[in-house]
Amino acid sequence: MSALRSFAAAERFVAEVGGDSRRAGYVLLGDEAFLYGVCRRGVLKALVPEELRDFCLHDLDLAETSLFEALDLAQTPSLMAPFQVLFLRNVKTLYGRGQKKDEFAAIDEYFRRPNPQALLVFVADHVKLPQDLRRMDMQDKERAERIRETLGDACGVVELQRVSEDDAVRWVMREAEAKGVTFKEDAARELVDALGAEMLIVQSELEKLLLYASAKGDGAVDVGDVETMVSAAKQRSLYELTDAISLKDAPRALALLQGLLNASDGGEDSAIGHVFTLAKTFRQMLVLNEKQVKDQRAMWQVLWPGFRVAPFAMR
Repeated sequence: MSALRSFAAAERFVAEVGGDSRRAGYVLLGDEAFLYGVCRRGVLKALVPEELRDFCLHDLDLAETSLFEALDLAQTPSLMAPFQVLFLRNVKTLYGRGQKKDEFAAIDEYFRRPNPQALLVFVADHVKLPQDLRRMDMQDKERAERIRETLGDACGVVELQRVSEDDAVRWVMREAEAKGVTFKEDAARELVDALGAEMLIVQSELEKLLLYASAKGDGAVDVGDVETMVSAAKQRSLYELTDAISLKDAPRALALLQGLLNASDGGEDSAIGHVFTLAKTFRQMLVLNEKQVKDQRAMWQVLWPGFRVAPFAMR
């Protein structure tokens, strides 16, 4: 099966972190949460033993912890672990009001003599990288350029673009094949299309379908299986929930939410997927409102691939 271009940057990063050419710092640039998960798991597997995780893994929010404290922690050898990994979230705080000259001077000073037993990962998930960078929002272009100007010399910049629909289809088939299940291409495309190529949800639904295929005993997934397990009714209910929230109809919204949670295999554990889809729906509505879209044809022009509205929800 051909290489998946959408995954290439994340896979190169994982290989580099686990090899001899690892840099002292990286920036994970982009809001593709699925690929961020790939990168994070790669770092943990290569550098953070499970039994030492409490001593060598640091998840820091720069809105709560100053950059100077984070750099001091990175520079200080740990008595309990041979290596330290620091994930620094809320990088956007470095680019807020004020020039932050002291912060960037401290970053420059640290990377002149970095601790060889530490890895800094700046998580810049406030920047949105569409699959087609030519459709990138101007504000996001400016944010990305500013990050490259200030951190690009010291850190490796890993661009986590949205996963293309074709790559999502190939990924589904590849993952299924690795687990001994034949996932037909038309079924994989149906799955990806139904979920708008949202990889976190695609991954969750794929796991259910693989279990379903094993339970059937034929080791294969076809379009009918996808339609059975990944019901379009769930998506429709989420859009109905969005409508109820927009109309401030609390009783109806709560009833729809209860129905969604009861209908999900994961029960309340599936809530994060629903919140993710709700957030996407409201963001779609905000974009359409901002661009003053009045018809379906214009909708396809302003909503990029992977961020488009399900066909039944267009109206």
